[in-house]
Amino acid sequence: MSSKVGVPSSEAEVLSSKVGVPSSEVEVPSSEVEVPSSEVGVPSSKPQVPSSEVEVPSSKLEVPSSKPEVPSSEAQVIIFPLNSPVPNPPSPLPTPHSPVLIMIQAKEFVEAARNLGFGWYTGVPCSFLTPFINYVINDVQLRYISAANEGDAVAIAAGAAIAGKPAVVMMQNSGLGNAVNPLTSLTYIFRIPLLLICTLRGDYLLQDEPQHQLMGQITEKLLETMTIPWEFFPKDAAEIEPVLQRATAYMQQERRPYALIMRKGAIAPHALTRCSIPERENSANAYIQQNFFRDRKEQRISRSEALARIVELTDPENTVVIATTGYTGRELFASKDSANHLYMVGSMGCASSMGLGLSLARPDLKVVVIDGDGAALMRMGNFATIGTYGGANLTHILLDNEVHDSTGAQATVSAGISFAKIAEACGYGVTLAGDDPALLDALFTADANTRPKFAHLKIRPGTLEKLPRPNLTPEAVLQRFMKHIGNS
Repeated sequence: MSSKVGVPSSEAEVLSSKVGVPSSEVEVPSSEVEVPSSEVGVPSSKPQVPSSEVEVPSSKLEVPSSKPEVPSSEAQVIIFPLNSPVPNPPSPLPTPHSPVLIMIQAKEFVEAARNLGFGWYTGVPCSFLTPFINYVINDVQLRYISAANEGDAVAIAAGAAIAGKPAVVMMQNSGLGNAVNPLTSLTYIFRIPLLLICTLRGDYLLQDEPQHQLMGQITEKLLETMTIPWEFFPKDAAEIEPVLQRATAYMQQERRPYALIMRKGAIAPHALTRCSIPERENSANAYIQQNFFRDRKEQRISRSEALARIVELTDPENTVVIATTGYTGRELFASKDSANHLYMVGSMGCASSMGLGLSLARPDLKVVVIDGDGAALMRMGNFATIGTYGGANLTHILLDNEVHDSTGAQATVSAGISFAKIAEACGYGVTLAGDDPALLDALFTADANTRPKFAHLKIRPGTLEKLPRPNLTPEAVLQRFMKHIGNS
């Protein structure tokens, strides 16, 4: 069994036959359950809470009258009452030793996960994850997307999950910081379930590099702060099924991410025998048309005019539109609220990566992503990911007014940036640029063969007076969107 499970949610539930209640709620005599301090770092003296101070209604949590004896070689599983604060993990013991003595085979975990529907993987590598990633890449029936950073990986996986494809995100804990924004303002707000596998560099059981020291100390607390329940990655084949059952039960009930923390040596070596990067035809076929520039800023159209034209050019029956955060999503809502529209309300820069994940998981859908200059600059690495993996059903439109409009119109650095040339270099099939709205008509009629299309349209700053916000919650917007694409 893993050493700890923290589940912050709305109700108490029992996900395993071995149930424990945190000492902050119910006194657990040390004579009943022995947990080896060398395995989970539990202090020898536990604080006792008088039973008179804590009442656990039997309707909320059933505890057998005769408590089973837990072998000393196993750690107790702790289920936290849902929506209650997750207590901090116990202070680690200072004595370092090998954290994992028994290794599982990558096949054992991946195949068990496949049986539960997990077939999509994305992330940024870590040496702890190497055998795991290699196994996934080697299997042609599984899909692995190599992301530019961990935040993009979360958004790519979110797009796949929206399409009905359970997804796994893999990362080193040093990259967990890159993923905080989409984990808190995309998957949490919209309620998108993902399975996270995060390695534990800086583990107190290891002699690790200095740059991992602090993150190793705060990884567990950081997940708990984001209300993401976690437990350690299984170290024995017998643990795999129970761990995945707990994860999927939570994900299905709460529709939010669940994390597994992987220590060094958890998986036996597995050789890489296949390339994960798809082969593309010669990128010389890509082209840029610069004749859409009129070079008269005063004649540039507004964002709302550009959005209205995009809506006219899209067929809601087979096309979905994802609008980036800020005024873009709000103005799209004001222009026309529709079930095929998804309005991002956070995770700035992640609209394009989520659109990529959705377009790959649903090649029958046309996916239009409407980006902004500030958002594109923030996550420019995703241009390369889209150019590498994206198909012809993905259209990426960047509306560039050269300012951060919704925060006071502070200038971005986009005035001197050719996003179309960047898109071309990254492998997009059609890349257009200009300030003439006719660019949009040309974009939607252009043939990109098997590659994604891109347009960089210069617009003027400013927004509508009394600009409304969507009158639906993000969760309601997503549920309506998923129903529209046939995944409710």
